[in-house]
Formats: sequence, structure tokens, C-alpha cells
Amino acid sequence: MEAQVLAALHRAPGPAGAAWVQERLGGDLAYTTVMTILSRLHAKQAVTRERSGRAYLWSPAADEAGLAALRMRRVLDGEPDRDAVLTSFVSTLSAQDEQLLRTLLDRAAEAAEEAPGAAQAPVPDDAPAAPAGPGAAPGPTRHHPSDEARGG
Repeated sequence: MEAQVLAALHRAPGPAGAAWVQERLGGDLAYTTVMTILSRLHAKQAVTRERSGRAYLWSPAADEAGLAALRMRRVLDGEPDRDAVLTSFVSTLSAQDEQLLRTLLDRAAEAAEEAPGAAQAPVPDDAPAAPAGPGAAPGPTRHHPSDEARGG
């Protein structure tokens, strides 16, 4: 249901009310059900809202790619061993996706170096990986055994 509500908001010409969303979904969904879904999406930071009189107008917080990234981040945040999850994820990437990820991480590192106050203390070799996420600086480089096979 959340995906259907988000899809409706993406089709809206601008911020939309819950009644507008309810109409677009059709079926027999109660207004209160739509409000519950919108509230849950707001708690997950998938939508934003602004007051309009006594009601709210709702908008998607990001495009489809941004929402997928938010879901991925929530899954990662819910796991106790981030290092293991990220290691497993990276080990399953295709060579093309791995190269894209390396390029994006390099760009993020360059942007962090260019930003004022970006100087960071050196990271000890035995330090755990830094938390990943939007705006997070890259942590220590971890190599996967397949790196040597791919020339990395």
C-alpha cells in the first residue's frame, strides 16, 4: 500500500491532500487508512508534509532512486553487523556496478576534501568501518578477495 500511495504522490501536480490520494487509489480504502499510510511514510522520511489549514499536503521526499536508497539505508541501519552486510553486498556486485560504486566513492572523497573543514584525523588500522550513508565520509578501504582477480 505504501508503494501505491507513493506512486500516486509522484503523479500529483504538486503537494496533495489525503483525499486526493484516496481518490487516485480507487477501491474501498478509507480516508483514515490513507492518513495512516501517509503518517507512516512521513515517519520513515519517505514523504514530507506542510500545513494547509487544518489538513496536511503531502509530497514525496525524493525521486524513485532516492526512495530506493532510503530503503537500503533503513535495512542497513537495522542490522547489527554493518561491516558484514556491506561486505556481503559488495561481494555480489557485478564488475560494472563495482566500478560505478568505486567512482561514486572517489567523487564523494574528493568533494569531502574540497569542503571547508573537511580535514579528518587519521583512522587507525584496527578501527571499525565508519557508518555509511548520505554525506558520510568514506571509512578505511576494505578489500575483497575478488579485487585481485579484477585487478583492484
